[in-house]
Amino acid sequence: MTEEKGTRKVDLAEAIRNKLEQKKQQNGAGKNGFQSNQTKKLTTQNNKKPNNQRRRTGGS
Repeated sequence: MTEEKGTRKVDLAEAIRNKLEQKKQQNGAGKNGFQSNQTKKLTTQNNKKPNNQRRRTGGS
């Protein structure tokens, strides 16, 4: 990773801020109505619970 201002150490927080700033600039420049790089909001993947009425009631 090369730095414009010589070999200056960059802490992790500053590096993340710089990366986010670059991403924001790219997203702002590439906006033309269609957002292809946007991800969907994750939804929970709850599975259906098994019906354990037979086990509870001891039915056959």
